[in-house]
Amino acid sequence: MFGQDIGIDLGTATVIAYVKGKGIVLREPSVVAVNSSSGEVLAVGHEARRMLGRTPGNIVATRPLKDGVISDYTVTEKMLKHFISKVGGRFLFAPRIMICIPSQVTEVEKKAVIDAASNAGARKVYLIEEPIAAAIGAGIDISKPCGNMIVDIGGGTTDIAVISLGGSVVSNSIKVAGDKFDEAIVRYIKKKYNVMVGERTAEDLKVNVGCVYPKIQDVEMDIRGRDLITGLPRTITIHSSEMMEALEEPASMIIDAVHSVLEKTPPELAADISDRGIYMTGGGCLIDGLDKLLQEKTGINVMIAEDAVSCVALGTGKALDNLDMIDRK
Repeated sequence: MFGQDIGIDLGTATVIAYVKGKGIVLREPSVVAVNSSSGEVLAVGHEARRMLGRTPGNIVATRPLKDGVISDYTVTEKMLKHFISKVGGRFLFAPRIMICIPSQVTEVEKKAVIDAASNAGARKVYLIEEPIAAAIGAGIDISKPCGNMIVDIGGGTTDIAVISLGGSVVSNSIKVAGDKFDEAIVRYIKKKYNVMVGERTAEDLKVNVGCVYPKIQDVEMDIRGRDLITGLPRTITIHSSEMMEALEEPASMIIDAVHSVLEKTPPELAADISDRGIYMTGGGCLIDGLDKLLQEKTGINVMIAEDAVSCVALGTGKALDNLDMIDRK
């Protein structure tokens, strides 16, 4: 038996692994808890995420990827090692691994990903750009000579690309995505209510009542945080209309980035896009009303891909089928 081929969507917020022939086998938060004095890894994934913001001094729960790139090399390597052994068990041969990266990463950042995966036990590492993987995962045939526009909103980066003939013609990657939405919520609540909330609470708010387009019915949610004046815990009620105000800035930055990619798109491809519409993928595109807002601002039909969160991993998985062809080249 030869080593399995594994596709990994190494996301800022979530790591999703796809094994050839099995489909998606792992979906865990990219969080690692490390004992800072001994350097040993205590927990990875779901278990470590529960520790975020709740650890004693000697334990640090961190996210080793920031804005789509590796910010803590050693921890990323340990995290990859953990996930690879969890997915494949013990290998007779090391697996070949394909990893997605944002479209605008530097050579140094690419090398960091390749080195981390190689040291974590990969026989050979391949890289694929996120928008291309997202397009394949969304079921778009990217080999044809016609333009498709993909907006992939993850945790750390938003990747926007116009794809034709299997490659990206115009692309842009901005460091505004799910995390920036959470930060905007934390800032807004601090400014308006003088209450400090953690990133997990902000994320719950974003998922449950967050929106960037007026809702027909205003929904609300109670949250607890620390009152900055008294220093005591306090419960407040947040409405979706307030969320819209809080999320306005990051949402408009994403829309401006889509605009600038459209401005650079060759006219023939731009005509294709206005016919076929814009595809949105990634967990960040699930914020209520983002598709409507983008449609209103660009005048182009916007569709959210079927399994938006897993698109990139599915696309990476489908790209594994062509590894032998890539090797021959």
